[in-house]
Amino acid sequence: MRKFLPYIAGLSLTLIILNACTPQKLALQNVRENGVLHVVTRNAATTYFIGANGPEGLEYDLVKAFANHLGVSLKVSIENNLDNILKKIQKGQADFAAAGIVATPEREKMVRFSDSYQSITQQLVYHRNTPRPQNLRSTYSGSLEVMANSNHVEQLKKLTKHHPNLKWHENKGTSSAELLNFVAGRLIDYTVADSNEILLNRRFHPELKIAFNLSGSQNLAWAFSKESDNSLYHEANKFFAAYKKSGQLAQLIKRHYQHARNYDYAGTSTYLGHVRYRLPRYQEMFERAALSNQLDWQLLAAVAYQESHWNPRAISPTGVKGIMMLTKATAKDLGVTNRTKPKQSIHGGAKYIQELLERFTDEIDEKDKLWFTLAAYNVGFGHVKDARIITKRRGGNPNKWVDVKESLPLLRRKRWYKTTRYGYARGNEPVKYVENIRSYYDILRWHLAKEERNNQGTQKVAYVYPTL
Repeated sequence: MRKFLPYIAGLSLTLIILNACTPQKLALQNVRENGVLHVVTRNAATTYFIGANGPEGLEYDLVKAFANHLGVSLKVSIENNLDNILKKIQKGQADFAAAGIVATPEREKMVRFSDSYQSITQQLVYHRNTPRPQNLRSTYSGSLEVMANSNHVEQLKKLTKHHPNLKWHENKGTSSAELLNFVAGRLIDYTVADSNEILLNRRFHPELKIAFNLSGSQNLAWAFSKESDNSLYHEANKFFAAYKKSGQLAQLIKRHYQHARNYDYAGTSTYLGHVRYRLPRYQEMFERAALSNQLDWQLLAAVAYQESHWNPRAISPTGVKGIMMLTKATAKDLGVTNRTKPKQSIHGGAKYIQELLERFTDEIDEKDKLWFTLAAYNVGFGHVKDARIITKRRGGNPNKWVDVKESLPLLRRKRWYKTTRYGYARGNEPVKYVENIRSYYDILRWHLAKEERNNQGTQKVAYVYPTL
């Protein structure tokens, strides 16, 4: 046996040398061969959440587009602690992180950041019944709470150079959205949040106010491990460059934020009052009508609120009436004999929405098809068809709502409507109509989920993320 030991040792050494000399697969090559892109993110309105139709969020849409670009499937892991997200990337437990991460100098010591895809600003938030803080000194006597391991903490630490008495509490178990809830409930006086997250959340909490910006513009980027090669990192930057140049990135940001930007926050209190006192009378009708027509009942309720504020006796100067504000001709086609009867009106409206959905071609994305349908409910199928034709003439995509909604207002201009089949229309109205419904739907889902958790006796109310 001993005489074989030198040979065994030599063979082992040879194998070690050969293994060391074997070229390691590049990160990009590895993803393509495995057929899976593994991304870690966090659960938030601005990043990733499960909506009525599955995964959604700006970060999700971006990484899904990148996975499609690579020709692979997407695997998403959730980690809500930002410090843990960065540690996972350092350890190579995912290909990269797409979690709304600000690329700060401190974090660049840990990970490699891609090119930026969006800019945000940190803002100090307070309750409207609290005196507006004019500067950071005004917060000294109040409670300021921020999310632990966040870019907000980094910024506050920088600001102590000029404000040595600035104090805050770092909450390790709470998201930024929940801290906004705490300010709205006056459990704390102030918090710091990113401008994009505040934009979405103020629809739920109109009592939230922005005092001032705490930072200048900051860049959001994907985080890659410094230990791996640059192949996947470089491919991501190539993807971003092409995505920006094509206009798709701007469209995606519009899709996720523009409806919230145009929302009238002042109407939220009135709406929530109607949710509490009017909706219960009609909720079962909405649920049954939606089920019969394969719709989301909360979406149907949002449409009805936009139409009539859930008033069965509502009537317009043009003669449309009832909860779903049906015209006389449409009601007759739908078999509705009395438009002021809530049950008939709701079932008729649900049926009409489904009929409109079916008139749009399958080549349109489901979300875009829904926006087209709601616009058609408001202004008519023919006018939406005209707007899509105008969109194509202008070099846009007639199958994308973000392009078509830019063309709809042109139906008010003779230069454009005289060339269309259906002619003049107040095309700005369906755009606002769709945006309002999206926000009404988001707020309704958030409120009902909050009520459900309260009824279950849960003290900590989780944020419910928008799905439209």
